[in-house]
Amino acid sequence: MPKIAIIVALEREVSSLIRGWSRVARAHEGRRFVFSERDEMVVVCGGIGMEAARRAAEAAIALYHPTLVQSAGFAGALDKSLRIGDIFAPAVVIDARDASRIEIDSGNRSGKRKGTLVSFMAVAGIDQKANLAQAYGAQAVDMEASAVAAAARAHGIPFDAAKAISDEANFEMPETARFIDAQGRFKTSSFAFFVALRPWLWPRVALLANHSRKAARALGEHLERLRQELSQTSIPTAACPETQAAAATGSRAGGRE
Repeated sequence: MPKIAIIVALEREVSSLIRGWSRVARAHEGRRFVFSERDEMVVVCGGIGMEAARRAAEAAIALYHPTLVQSAGFAGALDKSLRIGDIFAPAVVIDARDASRIEIDSGNRSGKRKGTLVSFMAVAGIDQKANLAQAYGAQAVDMEASAVAAAARAHGIPFDAAKAISDEANFEMPETARFIDAQGRFKTSSFAFFVALRPWLWPRVALLANHSRKAARALGEHLERLRQELSQTSIPTAACPETQAAAATGSRAGGRE
């Protein structure tokens, strides 16, 4: 079984990583999820927003029993020093709904940790980014990490986060909220039609698309390095008593790899 479960919002964030991987459709609590599997890693694209991320994390935990759960994907910069394609590995994740905080173990695998990621309920524009930076002392914002962290903590599983910056602090995001459905899916065709009728949006949307491609490449490269590391080493399994019990008895029945 995979040692690490990676939860992302949209497939385009990790398309370069999971190209050619095994794809398996599995159901959990009446919902269908498509998991991409390779070696020690499984990736599920759960949709945009905290509820979608929570559902995907719970499904990955129930079906794969990972020893580490990671939130990956795109994030917006709140710190003006962060640039498109930078990988941000936070030391703290904050849920903007209740200001709850989860600190990430420095022993996890996304590299040197620094700063705070805040999970917000909507796509943040320039003014909202400034407000979040001031309110939480955060350097980046996303819409999913805190929900994934909460799911991992509820099951006693270590949590990690790695985000690729896809929009800088001074970039005004185009209106996208109306194109995200209740399941966290982005209605691309509807958004394209909306933009097609508004030529003044074309330059900004084209720039965002270019930034997203650069962020996706950076994230894919980062996660591929992690996958290669996992193929050579093991994540500690202290949070999995079944594994320890199996090792102690010399039996693998009921153990987890």
